[in-house]
Amino acid sequence: MSILHRLSLNADVPPQYRSNFSHFYWDIGWFGIVSGSAVNFLSIYAARLGANGFQIGLLGSMGAVISLLIALPTAHWLERREVSRVVFWTSVAYRLFYFLWIPLPWLFGAQGQIWALILLAFLMGIPAVPLGVGFNALFAGAVPEDWRAHVAGIRNVVFSVTFMGSSLGSGYLLDHLPFPAGYQVLFGIGALAALMSSYHLYFIRPLETAQPATGPAPADQGSLRQALRLDIWKSPFGRVLLVLLGFHLAQYLAIPLFPLYTVNVLRLADSQIGLGTALFYLTVLLGSTQLARLARRYGHHKLTGWGVMGMSLYPTILALSHSVAPYYVLQTIGGVIWSVVGGAQPNYLLERVPADDRPAHLAWYSIVVNACVLGGSLAGSAIGGWIGLSAALLTFGLLRLLAGAAILKWG
Repeated sequence: MSILHRLSLNADVPPQYRSNFSHFYWDIGWFGIVSGSAVNFLSIYAARLGANGFQIGLLGSMGAVISLLIALPTAHWLERREVSRVVFWTSVAYRLFYFLWIPLPWLFGAQGQIWALILLAFLMGIPAVPLGVGFNALFAGAVPEDWRAHVAGIRNVVFSVTFMGSSLGSGYLLDHLPFPAGYQVLFGIGALAALMSSYHLYFIRPLETAQPATGPAPADQGSLRQALRLDIWKSPFGRVLLVLLGFHLAQYLAIPLFPLYTVNVLRLADSQIGLGTALFYLTVLLGSTQLARLARRYGHHKLTGWGVMGMSLYPTILALSHSVAPYYVLQTIGGVIWSVVGGAQPNYLLERVPADDRPAHLAWYSIVVNACVLGGSLAGSAIGGWIGLSAALLTFGLLRLLAGAAILKWG
């Protein structure tokens, strides 16, 4: 009997929940392999092909662009469909694109491959939007509120284990296969693991019956305000969106500066960066085992606020570091903090979303996140170039601290 199956058969888990829990664990386990292999090394492959910073930025932001364009229409479309089926079929449509990465070296030169990857990233964003919005709604419907921290914590543990294993294995594979054949093998492994993740999504079913949408469709009412669901911003959930906008903006402003600082200032070798990544996910794994206990004691709201405040340590300490030793310590601390934020924040969000109107609320959250991805990625690097990397990291650390305090006060 597999470890994942044993987790789902825990004596404390009611029998009616065990199937969903098991498939959620298998889903994230396979996705960890995808993330540690194909996804983790995609930008590295693009860089080895000669991609410049603008092209790599496009590769990472295409999904956010398409999400901003279609998130709200997607939410309206989801309201009248069975969310479990939408999640499964959009996951298949999204993950089949991984197979298209494999033949690119046979079809194009270096620049042709780079632009093909950017185009594929844009097209992948189309099914990714209903998949992302639908998955959050499916998780809320398939996992009772009292068990969400338990399931999220185990999913974080499983993801960390499979990510670390696949990342280390991928690095070994790339060292022993010629370029670009090694990356083609890696993309194939990721594509197969992605489909296995979709296979397990097929078996997940909501435990509650979703309330059907009532009244005429917003388009039929002829009101742009109703079509855009601007009423959500006037509801209590509007405050949640605002404080999470502050969090994600502070989060993504700093992210583009991390590799610049570690490479150009700390001048770390790839092996040192790899070890730091392993330390990060090891402590994510260990911290995630305590998430359910902490959530029962303090609640997801407080854990999210305190965790976001704790995330201010990463850019702050990094800006003051001048050798590899503080970097290793920072990665260890960062993993513990992220295990709390990564597990508690989605559950805090779902606690604030009305059960009978999830798609529209989650679509607005998706818009907020993707706007922060775009704005933060562009503005963060620009500010770093303007005032210097260290000053920018210290500034963004302060913004994270303020964002966490705002979540605690107004969220």
